[in-house]
Amino acid sequence: MEIIKGKIIVLGDDVDTDQILPGYAMAEPYDKLGGFAMAGLAGLDFNAVYEPGSILVAGRNFGCGSSREQAPIALKQRGVSLIMAKGFARIFRRNSINIGLPVWAADLAGQVKTGDLAEVDLEQGKVTVNGVEYTFPPLAENVLKTLAYGGLIPRVRAELGME
Repeated sequence: MEIIKGKIIVLGDDVDTDQILPGYAMAEPYDKLGGFAMAGLAGLDFNAVYEPGSILVAGRNFGCGSSREQAPIALKQRGVSLIMAKGFARIFRRNSINIGLPVWAADLAGQVKTGDLAEVDLEQGKVTVNGVEYTFPPLAENVLKTLAYGGLIPRVRAELGME
């Protein structure tokens, strides 16, 4: 994987799938979900701080709540390049990897602020923000491989020669 560069948007703990993609957006066409990403988030005007390629930095339990797979799809469609959090709800994490959206258990909460620029190397487990380098356990090789293919279905199709 290449280096991911983007503007950080700091979120808190327990960002649930209703905040990521509100229930009312579930009735929208699949290809329009990105327009509703983070529409349920209280306390932050996501549209005011977002720019394509943004990196979300959160605390514990990101993606908790209902297991709707549309939540990570909305973030990917919106153009979020990476989500780093102290921890993830298991189903949200797996759904994200399966659609090719990088998620990484890397706790930067309290060390960075919204608007900071980050450079991230998931293979090496390194994040550089404002000239300060942080290291975390890198993503597993299997996860990196799935992300390199753009998700689980493209990976399986390629491995089975069905491209």
